[in-house]
Amino acid sequence: MSAIDTGTTTIPAGTYNGVPVHSSANFSVKYLVSSFRGSFEEFESVLRVDESGNAVLDGKVRADSIKVKDENLAAHLQSPEFFDTEQHPELTFHSLQLTVDGDRATVEGDLTIKGHTERITGTGAIAGPTEDFMGNTKLGLTLDTAIDRTKFGLNWNAPLPKGGFALSNEVKLQVELELIKA
Repeated sequence: MSAIDTGTTTIPAGTYNGVPVHSSANFSVKYLVSSFRGSFEEFESVLRVDESGNAVLDGKVRADSIKVKDENLAAHLQSPEFFDTEQHPELTFHSLQLTVDGDRATVEGDLTIKGHTERITGTGAIAGPTEDFMGNTKLGLTLDTAIDRTKFGLNWNAPLPKGGFALSNEVKLQVELELIKA
């Protein structure tokens, strides 16, 4: 059986599906003087590692599953000014390269939001593989990146009375995945 093996982390060939209860997809963006945070509650992820050790990570997020602390804001984020969930119900990611160096991971791929696709790179950590108490093989993968939301057509903003804008264009994304071998 082949695997990605770069130092201390070896990922055996196979398909690894995301475990939703132990995974998260979060974002934060600077609003005025502090960071505003939210998450997506419904998403899927799958990591496929072939016999040659090549790995592909795919993810899909339901845009209307966005969770924030204000219901009115949640509705605004689903409107055409932001995610336009009626016309664009999903956000997707498809990796082009996954590099593992010990417990560090780097993933480069295409992120599509609101019909716009941009190449991004996420960096973070990988844990495992490990066997759980039921004999399942599991991996942990945490990735962080920052994107310019305006490149994806998320252009809403409010000018401030003394100059500048209320909302930063930079949005920080973090995914934390628990993956189970199928």
